[in-house]
Amino acid sequence: MIKHLDNKDDFNNFIKERVLVDFYADWCGPCKMLAPILEKVDIIDILKVNVDAFPDLAANYGIMSIPTLILFENGKEIKKEIGFKTLEEIKKMCE
Repeated sequence: MIKHLDNKDDFNNFIKERVLVDFYADWCGPCKMLAPILEKVDIIDILKVNVDAFPDLAANYGIMSIPTLILFENGKEIKKEIGFKTLEEIKKMCE
């Protein structure tokens, strides 16, 4: 399931579970290419965080390029991948 972060305060609640966070921007070409691929991911929940709406969250996690995918578990960052990824690469990241 894909959710969009609406409130910064909800972020910590989302990352308590195992979740893949997609840091993106609406104007980003590779982010637009990644969006339909993320819709095919059925092994983990995905939280989309717009870096323009939540620049402080992006800064907290050292987001310098987008898209950036971060796998969280129990509130901790497990893996980070930067740039466009294929469905297979995303599934492998989430194993």
